[in-house]
Amino acid sequence: MVHIVSHNPATVHPPAGGYCMGLELTQHRRLLFISGQVPERSDGTVPEGFEAQCEQAWRNVTEVLATAGLRVEHLVKVTTFLTDRNQVVTNRAIRRKMLGDHQPALTVMVAETVDSKWLLEIEAIAAE
Repeated sequence: MVHIVSHNPATVHPPAGGYCMGLELTQHRRLLFISGQVPERSDGTVPEGFEAQCEQAWRNVTEVLATAGLRVEHLVKVTTFLTDRNQVVTNRAIRRKMLGDHQPALTVMVAETVDSKWLLEIEAIAAE
C-alpha cells in the first residue's frame, strides 16, 4: 500500500478548499494517470447544468479508478478545468462530497473546453 505524506508548511497560506499543498508518495507499487474526464454519460449524452455535469465527470473518474481496482482514497493529484469562475463553489462542494475526508493535491483552472457543451473536465493521478 502506498504511504502518503501530506506537506502543508506553516510558512505558506493554508489551503482553503479541501486539499493539501504537497503530497509525497513512498513505497508505491503503481501509478494511474486518468485522462481528462468530461461530463458525458456512457451513451454520449451530456447532463444539463453544471452540478449534474460535475457529478458525471466525477462518476467517470471513479469508474476509471474502479477498473484499476482503486478508489478515490488513491487519488494523489486532481486537476479540474472549469469554464466559468462562478462554478468554483459548486465544484468545491461536489468534490468534497465525492472525496469525503481525502485531500489530494489539487489545481482548479478556468479554461475553455474542446466542446462547448462540456462545462468542466477533470484529470487525476492515483497511486497504490
